[in-house]
Amino acid sequence: MSGPINIAIKAAYAAGNLIQHESRYISSIKIEKKGHNNYVTELDKKAEKTIISIIKKAFPNHNILAEESGEEKNDSEYTWIIDPIDGTTNFMHNNPQYCVSIALKHLNKITHAVVFDPNRNDLYKAEIGKGAYLNDQRIRVTNTSNIQDSLIATGFPTYDMSQIDKYLLIFKDMLLNTTGQRRFGSAALDLAYVAAGYLDGFWEFNLKPWDIAAGFLLVKEAGGMVTDFQEKQDFWQNGGNIIAANSKIIKQMLNIIQKNL
Repeated sequence: MSGPINIAIKAAYAAGNLIQHESRYISSIKIEKKGHNNYVTELDKKAEKTIISIIKKAFPNHNILAEESGEEKNDSEYTWIIDPIDGTTNFMHNNPQYCVSIALKHLNKITHAVVFDPNRNDLYKAEIGKGAYLNDQRIRVTNTSNIQDSLIATGFPTYDMSQIDKYLLIFKDMLLNTTGQRRFGSAALDLAYVAAGYLDGFWEFNLKPWDIAAGFLLVKEAGGMVTDFQEKQDFWQNGGNIIAANSKIIKQMLNIIQKNL
């Protein structure tokens, strides 16, 4: 097991198993507050160390960009982008909507991605040019063509409230023009759900690269589109605002968002 996708899978399973074991003692897990509505548990840190250890054993010179430990830069063209628990607030409340997210970037392209949902034992994976898979079954975005028939997801801007008024205008407009809108609390899983066809689309303000990277490739390899509110394709490198959907729904979502900005 030496290829990047296999190492990512190995690391995701190891972190997921650790999280599931430790979650039985959730009441005793130490929690720190990083900022407004932004928390980290000691298990986030332990899971991240587990992931990095496995990656570094296989690829000792690769760069690391991880949510909790930050950035480690080496003289390499490769960077691993890691979120050990995407959906920490859910995890803290025993809500099972969280996941492990791992992606590999070569120069300016995401080339490998894994999102692991340890509660459902669902593994989403993608390699650039090779398609996206859920538990070894090929997945595709939906072919819904009318936004009024779509089910989409979003994430509330809980850390940064500076654009809350714009967000609420878009939220209302989306709600009035879709079959339904959901808020699950894990952007990486939301993107995986778009890739798998469980959702027609997803949008959110102010995400970070580790929230986006793996899900970005999953959606692209599942035949979907991912962009920001200004229709830039490479926005994920710095994080930011995101829309993901099939080619027809994303245009209609963009129309709604852009008219309310």
